Amino acid sequence: MTEFVFRPHVAVIGGGPAGLACAEILSARGCAVSVVEQMPTMGRKLLMAGRGGLNLTHGEAAERFATRYGAARPMLARALAAFTPQDMVAWAEGLGQPCFTGSSGRVFPRAMKASPLLRAWLARLAGRGVRLLTRHRWEGWDAAGRLRVTGPGGPACWRVNATVLAMGGASWARLGSDGAWRERLLGLGVDVTPFAPANCGFVTDWGTDFTTRFAGTPLRGISLALEGGPSVRGEAVVTQAGIEGGAVYALSAAIRDRIARDGHALVHVDLRPALDVADIATRLARVRARESLSNTLRKALRLTPEAIALLREGGDGPPPRDPTALARRVKAVPVVLRAPAALDRAISVAGGIAWSALDERLMLRARPGVFAGGEMLDWEAPTGGYLLQGCMATGRLAGEGAWEWLRDSLRGRYPSAP
Repeated sequence: MTEFVFRPHVAVIGGGPAGLACAEILSARGCAVSVVEQMPTMGRKLLMAGRGGLNLTHGEAAERFATRYGAARPMLARALAAFTPQDMVAWAEGLGQPCFTGSSGRVFPRAMKASPLLRAWLARLAGRGVRLLTRHRWEGWDAAGRLRVTGPGGPACWRVNATVLAMGGASWARLGSDGAWRERLLGLGVDVTPFAPANCGFVTDWGTDFTTRFAGTPLRGISLALEGGPSVRGEAVVTQAGIEGGAVYALSAAIRDRIARDGHALVHVDLRPALDVADIATRLARVRARESLSNTLRKALRLTPEAIALLREGGDGPPPRDPTALARRVKAVPVVLRAPAALDRAISVAGGIAWSALDERLMLRARPGVFAGGEMLDWEAPTGGYLLQGCMATGRLAGEGAWEWLRDSLRGRYPSAP
């Protein structure tokens, strides 16, 4: 007589990195897994992230790496310990995508694209029997506790043994992360922290002439400092409404919090971070006094037209001509930021399911058998590989949590349960 072998069915809602990472864990444990994705294809936000070179993770020391997750660091510790940056590299290379570490410490696949990695990942999951269902939308649960899913064939109700939610945050809705799940979970008594833009641009009061000429223009080789707060070297981009770019994103959490507290945030742009005030003043003084301000700045400091225009734009009046006073302005061009840019334009979001609403397995306390991972959770991190690492680490931990819960709850009910 053949022994009956029970295979628990787990529905993973969301076909982004967190959902696919969860499906990988559960399928490896022998579960029957169905991934439900509302968009026409899986991993659309991952593909978008890979357009400029897919930043998988970061190669810095573990202690420094962990600090990038700010207040959520203690809650993420278990997930990041179970799936480290080294594990991320080994995982990608196991999919046939060799990696390298750039001069900044960022880690990329050598192909510098997301599409080869995603194709190999989906093929691995399909080979394990994972059902990859696109154009299917999760609609919650019915009165009997069955999962409600609407697909091309119409609505259906599924009886599953566990569910993992991995639907992303609320940025870039056109790629699938629309945050529509928030109201549904609030209705179930799940505490969800309000969304806020992270790794985002900010709105300021540029003059019309400045934006007409320079919107979309990068400010390279600068340093950006929040008044009384942190500073970072990098690049920013002038936008029609304000400013964005890597240096801005790195400070976005601190800037966002300052605006929430004071109604605005003052940042200073250092146009020549490699030089101090005395060096700049000396160079400015060497230029003939009859030269125009633009020529003086161009000849002495090789400032670009956009940097010179920003120097004129920032502050309460025209730039001073005294070399020392002008040098101080070059080192600290004031820009007042009024508000974060629109949530849907942010690279990522803060807010989401509160950690108090989850147990150590990432299971919803209000809904046993339902787990969550990825950007649905209340954490944020800067760009540089930390976002993808956090999404995949929490997705995998949710998968492990679901498996542990299934194993514990099914043991004794089925003779062949593991």
